[in-house]
Amino acid sequence: MRWTVVLIFGQQIVQKVVIVKQRGHIALITPAAPGSRAGNRATASRWAGLLRPLGYRVSIHLSEDAPTGRAPDLILALHAWRSHAAVLAWRRAHPDSPLVVVLTGTDVYRFQVSEPETVYASLDAADALIGLHDCLEEDLPERYWPKLHVVHQSAEPLPPGVPQAVRRTVDILVAGHLREEKDSLRAAMAVRDLPLDSRLRVVQLGGALSEDWAEVAEDEARRNPRYRWLGDQPRWRVRQWMGRARAMVISSRVEGGANVVSEACVAGLPIIASDIAGNRGLLGEDYVGYYPMGNTVALRECLLRIERDPVWRRRLRDQVMARAPLFQPEAEQRALGQIIERVTSA
Repeated sequence: MRWTVVLIFGQQIVQKVVIVKQRGHIALITPAAPGSRAGNRATASRWAGLLRPLGYRVSIHLSEDAPTGRAPDLILALHAWRSHAAVLAWRRAHPDSPLVVVLTGTDVYRFQVSEPETVYASLDAADALIGLHDCLEEDLPERYWPKLHVVHQSAEPLPPGVPQAVRRTVDILVAGHLREEKDSLRAAMAVRDLPLDSRLRVVQLGGALSEDWAEVAEDEARRNPRYRWLGDQPRWRVRQWMGRARAMVISSRVEGGANVVSEACVAGLPIIASDIAGNRGLLGEDYVGYYPMGNTVALRECLLRIERDPVWRRRLRDQVMARAPLFQPEAEQRALGQIIERVTSA
């Protein structure tokens, strides 16, 4: 609950003071350290910023931090597998504090297969689960469905003055760390050996998570004149490229609900996405910009259509903009608040 107190002197409003009812302490656990550009750190920071105006006191802890001090009113843990030890430690230390575990793509699509006992132990310990896209039930055991809630990650509009698309090239943006789950070089492979009159170019932003990936990307850039890899970039540079690009490719093999999809939708940037649950759960079943995951030929056809078919490109833009209200900060804040209220009042 929040009140606005208006101080009036005579006929003049002197000051407005917003008073927020204090609701309790949330211990937010993340495997990503301060300064990291990993998605888990970005989510932790954004959620803390959304929950504090609702009256919650939020403290952020690393997964390896031991629980100390008074019991929090809620434990919110990002990543079932990476935060598994922390989930169990905080649950043992504070058995009366409700526990919410947030599922990532690697939880569901990688570690659930390779280390199911660890993942399921975290899910079993939780009072509620948060997923980041609408199709998660397709890949999660039915016994966890009653615990599952969905929060769509939000994004801010591009600021005024972001450079617009250039005309001499048709830039296709790929944003995200280079790793196997992202099928990171699929777009680069799709623009090899294009017709000479094509102006398509792939610009990739994101650090390589291994030396092998760095070598592969550097080799691709040497051999492929239509591919640029710019490495890890600050968020403002990524957003600048969103303003310049004609479309974005999300080529992931598995995805838990990529925030970059939210960013692109809010920016009105058409998306070409692999046809997987994590993308359909954000863009909708009727979205027309899907291609079969891992199919380079199909992706190439989509990219050529982006370049040559303005009607189809506008249709994609209209579809992503229609999804944009799902990714407003107010919607994310409201969903988080409702889940927390439900769990803490149970």
